[in-house]
Formats: sequence, structure tokens, C-alpha cells
Amino acid sequence: MKNIFTLLIVLAISMASCQKFDALEKDPNHPGTVPPSLIFTNVLYGTYYAPWSDVQKWNQFWCSNYAYYGDQTYDWTNIHFNFTQLQNVKQMSLEAKRVGLPDNNPYSALGKFFNAYFFIDMSMRLGDVPLTDALKGLENTQPKYDTQKAVFKQALIWLEEANNDLQLLINKGDNSLTGDFMLGNNLSKWQKVVNAYKLRLLITLSKKESDSELNIKSQFSAVISNPTKYPLMTSLDDNLKFTFNASPDKYPINPDEYGKTATRNNMSATYLNTLVALRDPRTFIVADPAAAKIKSGLLPTDFAAYVGAFSGESLDDMSVKMLDGQYSPISKNHYYGSYFGEPCIQIGYAEMCFNIAEAINRGWVNGNAETYYVKGIQASWTFHGANVDTQWTAYYTQNSVKYSIDNQVALTQILTQKYLAFFQNSGWEAYNNARRTGVPTFLTGVGTGNSQRIAKRWQYPSSERTTNSVNYHAALTSQFGADTDDINSEMWINK
Repeated sequence: MKNIFTLLIVLAISMASCQKFDALEKDPNHPGTVPPSLIFTNVLYGTYYAPWSDVQKWNQFWCSNYAYYGDQTYDWTNIHFNFTQLQNVKQMSLEAKRVGLPDNNPYSALGKFFNAYFFIDMSMRLGDVPLTDALKGLENTQPKYDTQKAVFKQALIWLEEANNDLQLLINKGDNSLTGDFMLGNNLSKWQKVVNAYKLRLLITLSKKESDSELNIKSQFSAVISNPTKYPLMTSLDDNLKFTFNASPDKYPINPDEYGKTATRNNMSATYLNTLVALRDPRTFIVADPAAAKIKSGLLPTDFAAYVGAFSGESLDDMSVKMLDGQYSPISKNHYYGSYFGEPCIQIGYAEMCFNIAEAINRGWVNGNAETYYVKGIQASWTFHGANVDTQWTAYYTQNSVKYSIDNQVALTQILTQKYLAFFQNSGWEAYNNARRTGVPTFLTGVGTGNSQRIAKRWQYPSSERTTNSVNYHAALTSQFGADTDDINSEMWINK
């Protein structure tokens, strides 16, 4: 009897302990469920590429001339997959259902856009990536890699579905989206972003225009020819952009940073010298004149007073020349003058105009390429604060700027102006376009490292070699013909 009583006490204590353990398992500081709007805000932050970052140096928009603040080398190594953000996108849709939203809701519709955005972002830097087998957790810890072509095909499907889902939500006046700090919860603007992004992907596939399975030309034409089904951006007001504020999201270079970095950073030749050659008024907005040029008698209004640094120079040479006043600093007033700066565009109207102009130039769609070329330049001018009303005529009558009757020359003009419009905006797109088209020619030398080559991709996460070895090595061999994770290998998209 005593033994039975003792056993009952032990069982009771055990049951109580289990209950306490279950209770302790739940961390009160980390809620098990959250509103989909909070996840949406976090995902939206994940799309943001900052101005004046290393990416913008690799776009050859600016240079660091002091080792403490980095350099211009393309000696890239490994990057991480975007699967954490993609898991957030997946959870966002689940939370939307949990709180009672219907199957088609703003979070699920935009989740398809984010899926396309993050998978393409990975693929554009790596090549083939896991997609079909990804995000399955313990069900599949060694996912196979999908080809880059398959990633683009799936992304275009997601974008088509996102456009259709958003249209249905707009038609019924759905206003359930919250947490949107970029577009103010405006689904109509989101639909325009989705379609502008689709045009970006199709232009990115320009070297595959003869691939009948992709049908790039017909997909591009379908968007352009049916604005009712595929609304597009009509002005800078439609830009997907990150807006800065005094706290906590200060503009990356601001009055607090001036004393630290102003003489350590300077403008690059690839960007600034192109503006100067075109006698473009954006020159006077983005840069300050080189001190040595002013000392020699030139005025701040002389284009010849503005000189960008050669990205291929050694840091020692660049630093000496900058201290000697031979190079143009970043504009103190325009960029270091406030905490707010200018919004950072992630997907924008000017880019969309140039993408349409390029498609017309390539013969994909009917239309007037010059019209969109002009719209793109003027949109970029307006964004940066150049005066279209007073300065446009003199600028556009130059042979170097006026849209050429020679189709190939005109294509180079479109690509050059698109590069200029990307300045401090749209993340990797300036680099991506230069890698695809060769415009502009990125400068190389000892300062860019990598045996004076521009790297063409990053390496896969180092963990793939041990945790997903078979699929990792198979992906390398199928893409590059050798089991080598080389940053100078050519990805499918650019072959």
C-alpha cells in the first residue's frame, strides 16, 4: 500500500513537472503568433538596398580612398541564401489565414511578388539555386538546385498571379493591408510595381529572346499592349522607395558623418566622368568640384572642374590624388547636408521607361523608343533636382544625347542613361545591366583586385559544401562544366 501511495506521488509530481515544462517552453518575450502586417513590414525592409553602400561601389558610382572605409575590390567570396526572408514570406501568408482573411488577400498576393523578388535576387548573384525543394524544413534538408532558367520561369508565373490577385482585391475595394511604409498600403501602386518588376525581369532575359519556351517578347508585349490588365507606373510618385527620417532611419551619409568620411570618399570616373562628357546638369548636384581645378582658375559651373576617380587605382594613389584636390568629393550640400537625403528607389519609374525603350529598340514591341528614352532621362533629372524646363533643350540638342537614328548607337544611349538613373538606387541593377550588356565599361586595375577583372557572380554559402554537398557539386558542374565555385564563371542568364 505504501509503495502504491509513493508511486502516485511520483506520478503527480511528474505530471506537474510536465505541465510546468510545457509552460516554460513558451517564451513570453517571443509570441508564437503575430499579425501578418508585422511580418510584411519586416519583409519589406528585406527588399531595401541602401545608397552609398558597398553595392554602389561595385556599381562604380563612388569610391573609398581610405582602407578603413573599404575599397573597390571584386574579390568576392560567399554570400547567404535569402531563405530566412522567404520563410518570413511564407509565414506572412499563413498568419493572414490565421486571422481570418480569405485565401486571396493582400499578404498572399504580395507574397507572390516577394517570392519572385527574393529568389531572383539570389539567382542573379549566384546562378542556380534551390527553389522547388526549398523551404521544406526537415522534410528536405538537402534540396536540389533549380536551374536559373527555371527560377526565372517560376518568378514570372508568380508575378502574373500577383497581378491578377491584386486586381481582384482592388475591384472589391480591399483595404486590409497595413504595415506598408513604402507605398502607404496602396494596392494600385503595388500592382504597378509588380508589372514594372516583370518588365525588369524580361529585359534581364534579353540574351534569351529566341527561347520559345520563355516567350520573352510576347510576355513583354502582353504587358505593354494591355494597360487595363497590366497597369504600369506613370510618374516618380509610383516608385517603390525607402524614405529616410531623422531617427532611426537617417540617410547613410549625413551631417554626423561629414567629419569622418567626406575626404575618405569621392566620386567615381565611371559615373561622374560620363555625366561630364554629356554636359549633364546632374554633375553639379551630385558632386563638388575638384579643389585643384578650382585653384587652377576653373569655376564651380565648369564641367571640366569635376573629375571622378579611376576605380582601378590603388588606394594609395587615389588617397594622394584626393588629398591633392584632383578628384571631386561627394556633394556636401546635397548628401551630407541633412538627415533625410533623398528617397532610395528600389523599383522605379525611370528604369521602367528605359526598359520599355530598350524593348522597342530591340524590336520586341511597337512604339516610339525615343519617347520613353526622354521620359526616363527627365524622370531622373526631376528626382535629382535638375531643372527640365530651363536646361533640357540645350542638353538634348547634343549629338551625344539626342536619340540616334542608328539603332545600335541608340541602344547604347538608352543603356548609358539607365546607368546614370540608377545612381544610388535599385541595388544591384547598375551592375546587373553592365554585366549583361557591357554598358558602361566598368574600369579595372590593381584597385579592383580579382586579377583586374570584374567578378561575374558570388560563391555559394560555404555551408552547402558540407550540408548539401551532392547537390552543390552537381549544380556547379551542370552550370560551369567544372566542379569549381568560381566568381568569374558565366551564369546562364548572361550566356
